[in-house]
Amino acid sequence: MKPINLMSLGELAAYIDTHLRENGINVVLSGGAAVSVYSDHKYVSKDIDFIGRFDIDHKKVEKVMIDIGFTKKGRYYYHPQTTYFAEFISGPATVGQDPIGDTVEIRLSTGIIRILSPTDSVKDRLASYYHFKDRQGLEQAVLIAASNQIDLDDIEAWSIREGKKKEFSEFRDRLAGDY
Repeated sequence: MKPINLMSLGELAAYIDTHLRENGINVVLSGGAAVSVYSDHKYVSKDIDFIGRFDIDHKKVEKVMIDIGFTKKGRYYYHPQTTYFAEFISGPATVGQDPIGDTVEIRLSTGIIRILSPTDSVKDRLASYYHFKDRQGLEQAVLIAASNQIDLDDIEAWSIREGKKKEFSEFRDRLAGDY
């Protein structure tokens, strides 16, 4: 097994996810960490955000994380051998008002990451833009969409359900390079 200090964000996420899964904890990678993975690390994130597919037992998560060498400070878990840190959010996992669809499994030497699909990752980042005016979320959504196969029609329909048709148009224009 590769030492933690040599693991990429994706490898560390797979390592954590695999240990959680072995202990009956079902999570999915999201947020900036998903952007890093889907952009081949063109976007750099230091936080590894996991969302419970359903509600998660935080005491159980804490035990697993301590068992693999992490310590909890506030709501984050830190390991002395890496600058990455992890956070866990109870589910059910959603993007905006919609439940997430299928997840993608990426097998690495350190385990398997269960991650939002590229389409749901775009929605996740757009939700940050739509609801919190986070322009970085818009840029991250464009970065994911430019590097991965996504369902643009699904994202548009979701955006309309979120009441953000105008903002979706800006995303589509940026993706087409028309900005």
